[in-house]
Amino acid sequence: MVLRSEILVNKNVLPTQEQALPGRETPMTVPEKHFVLDAPLLGPFAMDVDFAIFGLGCFWGAERRFWQREGVVSTAVGYAGGFTPNPTYEEVCSGLTGHSEVVLVVYEPAKVSYEALLKMFWELHNPTQGMRQGNDIGTQYRSVIYATNPDQLAAAKHSKDIFQAELTKAGKGTITTEIEEAPTFYFAEAYHQQYLAKNPEGYCGIGGTGVTCPI
Repeated sequence: MVLRSEILVNKNVLPTQEQALPGRETPMTVPEKHFVLDAPLLGPFAMDVDFAIFGLGCFWGAERRFWQREGVVSTAVGYAGGFTPNPTYEEVCSGLTGHSEVVLVVYEPAKVSYEALLKMFWELHNPTQGMRQGNDIGTQYRSVIYATNPDQLAAAKHSKDIFQAELTKAGKGTITTEIEEAPTFYFAEAYHQQYLAKNPEGYCGIGGTGVTCPI
């Protein structure tokens, strides 16, 4: 009998659904309020908002950059794109859930456009590295955009083409970003939410290519 822990030696390879950990039905318990913005973490929201989901490596530093953006109402970190329901951080890091570390961005379209958030996404990390981001190696660090509506999906794919042209001009590599319709978003543990506001000296591995995305 082969144990799940023995199935996936290479954490740079996504597991199949059969290999993935079973997870659980109980969702993660998270705070009601955003630690920095004092907005609801789960909603409802008083203003007209939309939702975006981005994965650009370790979610601590990525979340901080998005909550600092004017027009962003709330943010949360979590896991998406895999098979395991309501996974723990340790399970995601095992490489046996298939999830990416992502940031859920709640924003007011009247104050910040989705295209502006896409520009941030492309410029804040290196989207050509496959199953890693800098020194962070594993499937959970892969670059992803999960669109919550058809307009977002079209805009994300268009922005990828635009940014790839700029990367090519700069002699950089080929974008490996996964762009798909949004799967289920699972909240990460409470201590991960707004982690760098609670731990200002904490690890932040976020860093871009230095190439500007002209959108």
